[in-house]
Amino acid sequence: MMTFSHPVRLARTALLAIAIIGSLGVSARADGEAKLLAPSGTLRVGIYPGSPSSMVTDAAGKPHGLSYDLGAELAKRLGVPMDYVRFQRVADIVTAIHDGQIDFTVTNATPARANDVSFSQPVLAIELGYLVPANSPIAKIEDIDRPGVKIGVTKGSTSERTLPAKFKNATIVPAESVKVAIAMFGRGEIDLYATNKPTLFEISDQMPGAQILDGNWGAEHMAIAIPKGRESALPLLNRFVAEEHSSGALDTIQQQAGLRGATKATRE
Repeated sequence: MMTFSHPVRLARTALLAIAIIGSLGVSARADGEAKLLAPSGTLRVGIYPGSPSSMVTDAAGKPHGLSYDLGAELAKRLGVPMDYVRFQRVADIVTAIHDGQIDFTVTNATPARANDVSFSQPVLAIELGYLVPANSPIAKIEDIDRPGVKIGVTKGSTSERTLPAKFKNATIVPAESVKVAIAMFGRGEIDLYATNKPTLFEISDQMPGAQILDGNWGAEHMAIAIPKGRESALPLLNRFVAEEHSSGALDTIQQQAGLRGATKATRE
């Protein structure tokens, strides 16, 4: 019996060493990912109020949203604290990410924005549409392109860049924020508002009688945006997105944020 005890001890020691080395490797990798995605030691999450794709508050005053909740989930996975940085518009967040002031947000992954930030695989696809106030003479999309019709869009948004080419007679009117746009309706400064449908549903909840017109003028492909130069973290982010889908966590986030008008994204 004593003859074999030494080799057995050696085998056990070797297995323990392998386990320790493996755990150290995982720890080092996780630490490296955290330093890459949150180099300040804190994951800085860019949010703006008024859109379920970013941040809204429920009836109890609790915040929810894609950027808000996915940022919290990623920070937990990385093992780092999180700091929400609030902006008025998504365009300002994209600029802050480009300048390295923000680490994370979820936004429309357009080719123009891809020049300034790096994107994960799509998280969700969201229809783009139009909202009209109560008693509007505009009943369908075909009624929009007429002289004197004023289409509100968020300043610096995809809508502002895209819609001028679609309309030859209607006028595009930029608004500083979604909150400002609601006030512009009351003053007669805009006749309808164009953006993604989840945001339009949020606006309609605050404007009795408002309607979202049938149909759409395209779709946004929402993805995680991070600063350029951190592309080696994209495989981690893509796994993160896939796991949020498969676990049902993304469905829960959508429900809590009241995100309506979204479909599953097609991922590469």
